[in-house]
Amino acid sequence: MMAEYTLHFLGPTGTFTHQAAIEAAKMIRPSGASVTLTPEPDVPTILDAVQRRGDWGIIAWENNVEGYVVPNLDALIDADNVVGFARVGVNVSFDAFTLPGTSLADCRTVTAHPHGLAQCRRFTADHQLQQLPSSSNGAACRDLEPGQVALGPSICGDLYNLTRVAPAVGDYAGARTEFLALAPRDEAITVLRERASRTAGDETVESMPAPGETTDPVSEYESIIAFIPLSTGPGVLANLLDVLRDAGLNMTSFISRPIKGRDGTYSFIATIDAAPWQEHLRDVLTQVVDHGDWVKTLAVYPRRERPNPPIYAWSLPNGGVRREPAAPGTWTEGDTARRELLW
Repeated sequence: MMAEYTLHFLGPTGTFTHQAAIEAAKMIRPSGASVTLTPEPDVPTILDAVQRRGDWGIIAWENNVEGYVVPNLDALIDADNVVGFARVGVNVSFDAFTLPGTSLADCRTVTAHPHGLAQCRRFTADHQLQQLPSSSNGAACRDLEPGQVALGPSICGDLYNLTRVAPAVGDYAGARTEFLALAPRDEAITVLRERASRTAGDETVESMPAPGETTDPVSEYESIIAFIPLSTGPGVLANLLDVLRDAGLNMTSFISRPIKGRDGTYSFIATIDAAPWQEHLRDVLTQVVDHGDWVKTLAVYPRRERPNPPIYAWSLPNGGVRREPAAPGTWTEGDTARRELLW
């Protein structure tokens, strides 16, 4: 009998999360299985389907314009039996839609998901529109009312019979959102093993750990780990970073989130080039726990190559200090003046 899986995404149809769900289903579907995509009204419902029913889910995780999707990050930290096991990227471009027969000049309000509104500030300001957050970009298009502009994926025009009044209204070209596919922890390791077998043959299957095993895999992985230092005093965070450095672990992201309602308490979330069952990361996690601190793995997935653009291609913020290229050990005249701004 063919195995059947349900993958829950933030609906309705036409959202960027829907697009990510379509791509994720192709990536994570075990051989001979089918995946049914099911829209949900919000992220808590998605997480509940994973925790209580053992289904799969997918949530937005990080955007290269607005950063981490903080409510989803916090929800995953608090979730009991949910872990990410695949990462999917979707290019994000917003079109502006109105109801048929409504011109842009007739509109006073713009609606979209909060991240969508944040990525289209210039359009909103140029047309003097008042922002109205929606649960998703697809929902904004589906529920569009007279006098409103909805921002959403181009597919929403046909899905909801809307008029496109402006294409590609985002502030930044090249915007992209990363999504995490979610499953119960035991289910996630099973799918990782099966996916490794499809991509690298039987040798990788043997090297992937079964639940409770710790054999190193052949494939390269990336993990998102949450740490909460429970000891206090100077250097607590520096000591944690020293442990990661001394183990030779490459950390590609490190952020903090407050523990809600507790002044001065934080969780720290690190993205690390290793899997928790690999010896060097496993030893670090064991050491941190033995020290009395709190640790939780939020996601493990096959690592992809990252872009590494040269410095001249970066978009550096205004008002900072950087030494211009010059002879080693020297500063240009402009650099010397800017050194006074280091404070």
